[in-house]
Amino acid sequence: MSAPQVRPIEPPKRLEDLTKEELIARLESVHQGGIRIDFVGKANARTIARKVRPRVLSTDPRFSAGLADERAKNLLIEGDNLQAMATLYRERGQVDLILTDPPYNTGSDWRYNDKWEEDPNDTDVGDWVSADDGARHTKWMKFMWPRLQMMKEMLRPGGVLAICIDFRELFRLGQMLDELFGEKNRLGILNWQRTYSRTSDAGHLAVTTEYVLVYAHDEDKAYTALLPRTDDDDAKGNPDADPRAWTDGPATASNAKAHKSMVYAIQNPWTGDMLYPPQGSAWRYEQASVLQWLAGWGCEYELRELDDQAQRAALIGVGVNEVPEVQAIVLREPVEDAQAKAQVVYDSGVWPRIFFLKKGRGRPRYKKYRDELQAGLVPTTFWADEDYETPAELGSVSWSHRDSGHSQQGVDELTEIVGSGHEFKTVKPLKLFRKLVQIWCPAGGLVLDPFAGSGTTGHAVLALNKEHDADRRFILIEQGRPDKGDSYARSLTADRLRRVVSGTYDKPRNAVALGGGFRFASLAKKVDAEALLSMEREELADTIIGSHFDANGRSRPNLTHVPPSDGFEYLMARNNANEGFFLIWSGPNGKTNFDAEAYEQCVEEAERAGLSQRYHVYGRLFLYQSADVVFYPIPDRILLDFGLDLRGEPYFEA
Repeated sequence: MSAPQVRPIEPPKRLEDLTKEELIARLESVHQGGIRIDFVGKANARTIARKVRPRVLSTDPRFSAGLADERAKNLLIEGDNLQAMATLYRERGQVDLILTDPPYNTGSDWRYNDKWEEDPNDTDVGDWVSADDGARHTKWMKFMWPRLQMMKEMLRPGGVLAICIDFRELFRLGQMLDELFGEKNRLGILNWQRTYSRTSDAGHLAVTTEYVLVYAHDEDKAYTALLPRTDDDDAKGNPDADPRAWTDGPATASNAKAHKSMVYAIQNPWTGDMLYPPQGSAWRYEQASVLQWLAGWGCEYELRELDDQAQRAALIGVGVNEVPEVQAIVLREPVEDAQAKAQVVYDSGVWPRIFFLKKGRGRPRYKKYRDELQAGLVPTTFWADEDYETPAELGSVSWSHRDSGHSQQGVDELTEIVGSGHEFKTVKPLKLFRKLVQIWCPAGGLVLDPFAGSGTTGHAVLALNKEHDADRRFILIEQGRPDKGDSYARSLTADRLRRVVSGTYDKPRNAVALGGGFRFASLAKKVDAEALLSMEREELADTIIGSHFDANGRSRPNLTHVPPSDGFEYLMARNNANEGFFLIWSGPNGKTNFDAEAYEQCVEEAERAGLSQRYHVYGRLFLYQSADVVFYPIPDRILLDFGLDLRGEPYFEA
């Protein structure tokens, strides 16, 4: 066996010898208290995102869905997510929520190409990273770092990143996000129950939970919505005849030592049992109010001293001499009589504010009327509700499979829609992603998913839009498995979204047509001046529609494509203000300049299409000026819209 290789310790560099990137890293380290994650190749990973070249987005209507206006709102991109985010320059700083599910590094669930360390534009998808690869964690961090950098750039100042992960890379991902976003912008780590069954072959611990790390671009500007209360919530919490909607709450509170006089016995009218608060707890409400509420069961109650100082002292955790004299609330009539009266109220009446679980034979609980509560529910970090017989509020303890769904449910949902044979063994449940979108994306916001998988994020957005008459938009990015000739962006992601838009499920009994739509586009050639000037008309039109934005305030007019089959020579799109966008481009060897003849044709086409008298025109040269024309030179304006530096481009006209 050969001796292990010993890596020599390099002496620390002098400040004057550090590169710009190394200096920035040092300064950030000092600013963050000196706590940073380090790995081989990190310095290079920090610069990779700047080397990524945007790509032309080539639309394929065969895999798109919905009417033209709906297609313009949403986008599914086939290709590498780092290149795709570089292409989405107009959306930088505009995304409200990034919700994504990256590879967990489980062993052979993702690929890495060593060439990406120098050229992230290399088209080779790389080799599978196995569980036996000693550098798999380093490779994963080098893969994720530039993508996390780009995700942060895509977010609005008040935007939020919600990223799924499991135990394998939880700590490394958290450290990277702390460094990139800042620890103060960590909103929380959600723990959701991905499976509800235990396994007997799990070794030391059965893994039943996964995590969602939630970070704000700027915690001071971020907004976390309350979870809406639904009719289901109301129905669950109103088993009696009370006309006011209510949900149940605990009758006890913590810190018995601070409320010793609130620790006493309450007699159950069904069983006659003397009920005390749990160890360390006290009753939540004043004794006079509790006595009044109990009288609502039709029973006769009174205050009576019991010889129970030792029992109350043990519950409080103090000595007997420290327990105050407190009377218990007990029945003043036989238990049999009280039980008969209470049962009548239970079966047909409106229950008092204090009621008893297990059909009267359990412990007391308290009715919380919904009109006295906040309009919604504050989400919490552990999503489950199994610890309550009747949950007081959604998410008060955890997000379990009841609140967020489970992985098998996600697989079953996908199979219902597209049929069997999709080969996905783990799919995030729709309920989980719906809940995340509800909390962190406003009704008119934009959601981005760079690791779209089967398209659960897009499905969640469409479902919420239909259910709440909202207008959220989505951008999904998925590469699939091009090495197998299977870009399931087409065979699975687009198929699922088309089916939920139209309601054509594989199992029609559960089909619901959600409406909406999306445009399917593939990443094609790199964007540069030479490539743009060599394009045919429709390819250039796709590129313009995918890149155009108003540089004044970075507003995003949604451009709706006008196909050439509609009989227009120059009109290629229109925006939400009903203004026409015209392309003077008959191919690289045809007419490309805007002149008086082209102007007259644009006016005629705008009138025929019912558009306003303001004309946005793309062309090579601006040979005819008019006050109602906004001209965009090709390729200069397109390159600017992609965020490229024109000085390094051929054909740039200074």
